Amino acid sequence: MSSSSNGDAICSVKQQPLLIVEDDLALQKQLKWSLDRFESVVADDVATAVLQFRRHSPAVVTMDLGLPPDQDSVSEGFKCLEKLLELDPGVKVIVLTGQNDQSNALRAIRMGAYDFLAKPVDPDVLSLSVERAYRLYELQKENQRLQNLHRSDALASLITRDAGMLKICRTIEKVAPSDATVLLLGESGTGKEVLAQALHDASKRKGRFVAINCAAIPENLLESELFGYERGAFTGASKTTIGKIETANGGTLMLDEIGDLPMSLQAKLLRFLQERMIERVGGRQEISIDVRIVGATHQNLKSQIADGRFREDLFYRLAEIVVDIPPLRERTGDAVLLAHAFLRRFAADQRRTNLTLGSDALLAIERYAWPGNVRELQNMLKRAAIMCDGDRIQVADLGMLAVASEGGAPTHELDLRAVRERAERDAVTAALARADGNIAKAAELLGVSRPTLYDLMNKLQIK
Repeated sequence: MSSSSNGDAICSVKQQPLLIVEDDLALQKQLKWSLDRFESVVADDVATAVLQFRRHSPAVVTMDLGLPPDQDSVSEGFKCLEKLLELDPGVKVIVLTGQNDQSNALRAIRMGAYDFLAKPVDPDVLSLSVERAYRLYELQKENQRLQNLHRSDALASLITRDAGMLKICRTIEKVAPSDATVLLLGESGTGKEVLAQALHDASKRKGRFVAINCAAIPENLLESELFGYERGAFTGASKTTIGKIETANGGTLMLDEIGDLPMSLQAKLLRFLQERMIERVGGRQEISIDVRIVGATHQNLKSQIADGRFREDLFYRLAEIVVDIPPLRERTGDAVLLAHAFLRRFAADQRRTNLTLGSDALLAIERYAWPGNVRELQNMLKRAAIMCDGDRIQVADLGMLAVASEGGAPTHELDLRAVRERAERDAVTAALARADGNIAKAAELLGVSRPTLYDLMNKLQIK
């Protein structure tokens, strides 16, 4: 059934095989033979289908809705469909149903299946449907790739391979085009201002990015700093001065340490968020402002609300989108990855481009708990780049007196596939970080060949 022209047409999708889910082994063999121009893997029940899907990441799946072992076998088929779409919402699932089973086929389409065909299936029709599914999958992937290329380099300053941080980056990309107010939560030094700047850069807003630390300015000056003041509003006000909110008009205003905002100003900020109008101190004229507000704090605002120190209505105005930033100690591989990046920057500043991190320093950075997060790591590398005598930075140059011991016993997950996948992801991410992105060196650290590492990275979707 295959032809050279058809084979050429699909050569680009060979790396992501076709998964055939069919409990009738004779029919499974027949399907595999009729679709022989596609690289395929097979499964005959839900568990095997999920295992094969995790292992091979297929682009297209053909699936019989009637899978054993339940009496209502169709329910197993829907369970399988739901699990596969949960693992990859972009996968194209072609459902095979009985002649008089249109209602279940339509239900499958509503759940997210790509197409359905009634049994007995014409091999040519099935082959055409599979090829079209592959082409659509490729087009959607290419569209996504082009979208990523055309996005601004807003997130270029964010260096991470941690799955949690990458998810946050995707959140920032999704939220950026909207006008939603964003609240960034996380420990001090986790990079809240970097994310706020990235959010602004990705938004394509024409105005400026303006940041103000609510904890660093005395309460009696904070109102005029935020809202500005008119000439003669108070002693020393010799001229009209616009505030930070007005300065950020058309852009983004970051209110850092918003948990320290005085109650008197919380009410005024709430009114601004509702009306998008301000009055300068001592002024009578209302001024319309178009600005995105990004709040940030390391404090627990909900406990402050309970203690009566933060307005609940203001919290919900600020928390249209909430981003919880994990501390550095919870980001797999990021400490070493960032250490390499900081060292390159500071070594260039000191004109010491030969500076590298020794293996003992890398191990110490990897194991340290980083209570001061990214800011502590940055300061430590800057100091080491200045003070190091040789070309290789050792533990002593970092000034690390002790390496934090490991935490308590972890909670064990019993899903072996999930445990294995997580362990592989952590090991590959850590090796890539320690090798500073050098694939050959990372493969050597992991004790595998470069092709094997590339396969692992493809399977785990590590870029």
